[in-house]
Amino acid sequence: MKENVAIIGLGKTGTAVGYLLRQAGYPIVAVTCRSQTSLRERIGYTGGKAFTAEANAEAASLATCIFIATPDDAVSSVCRAIARRGGFKPGDKVIHFSGAGGLDLLESARRAGAAVACIHPIQSFADIETAIRNIPQSTFGITADEAIGEWSANLVRTLGGIPFPVPESIKPLYHAAACMASNYLTTLIHMAEETYLSLGLRRDEAISAFWPLVLGTLRNIETRGSVQALTGPISRGDSGTVEQHIRVLREKLPAYLPAYRSLGILTIDLALKKGTLSPEKAETIKTFLTSP
Repeated sequence: MKENVAIIGLGKTGTAVGYLLRQAGYPIVAVTCRSQTSLRERIGYTGGKAFTAEANAEAASLATCIFIATPDDAVSSVCRAIARRGGFKPGDKVIHFSGAGGLDLLESARRAGAAVACIHPIQSFADIETAIRNIPQSTFGITADEAIGEWSANLVRTLGGIPFPVPESIKPLYHAAACMASNYLTTLIHMAEETYLSLGLRRDEAISAFWPLVLGTLRNIETRGSVQALTGPISRGDSGTVEQHIRVLREKLPAYLPAYRSLGILTIDLALKKGTLSPEKAETIKTFLTSP
């Protein structure tokens, strides 16, 4: 028998997970949301009895498996409020989705007798439909009480994901890596987009101009690894090109110059690992990147 599920917070992740669990045969008995409009729009994905956030504890009490799918900063306070109102009982399983947060966020549920875990998808969700498509085949970082460690891994497999154990002590570092791979990559793409816009291109023209380069780079990283995928002026030791970049960014887009300098210094190390940049040229380029 599959356990009864309550989802506290119908954001993108909570709604998508609820949908996938429902498809896998889990009874979704209760869902909650702060917004009545969102609740009406999203309950079609999950089913279950609908509650507003004020009734989180009542919703949680109907289930043996409670997912707290609120924003990260609210997980602990929502969990405490549910525990204070008797929403947890011994034997329950309580799960959150925070990438950086540990099991301490669910300590009040643990004190009520529940076993606790975190399952965090290493994935980016722009909307609910994208989340539903992307969760299967995604890797999930799992941090869990020993009693439900294997259960948590099996739950991830039920969602179509790949379980990956993450010790609680390194969760912030694990999450920082995910942010660099997704959030900061998005920022870099935006910087490239804005730079092309400064040349007079429309936004759609800018994206069309550099998008094949982005896709080609990602394919190279996937097939050859990040070191061997590196190309460009620093990889070749073209210090004059780097000097020109710095000069034009200082003149046209000075806000982007610090990021260009910092990433350039890290790229020097990558090029040295690849073996295409000599130590002498590396020092020359580093001088350009670090000088005022």
